[in-house]
Amino acid sequence: MADDASAHPDVLNASAQSQLKSIIERVERLEQEKAELSEQLKEVFAEAKGNGFDVKALRKIVRIRKQDRARRMEEEAILDLYLSALGEI
Repeated sequence: MADDASAHPDVLNASAQSQLKSIIERVERLEQEKAELSEQLKEVFAEAKGNGFDVKALRKIVRIRKQDRARRMEEEAILDLYLSALGEI
């Protein structure tokens, strides 16, 4: 009888199986690291809150600092224009 791989042409060869296993293990390791980082971020924000800082504002600042400065200035200008047109500012 032929080996199992030839009986099932959709079965991966040994090299592909090894590569697949390696990829899966790397993804699992990265997922674990991501969970650990998420927990650390949670702890930092809890510390900030305990020291009287507004966590919502801190998250917004972090988000803003990730943006390109020119793009952020453009968005703020448009927002100000629209709020002004609505009589909000």
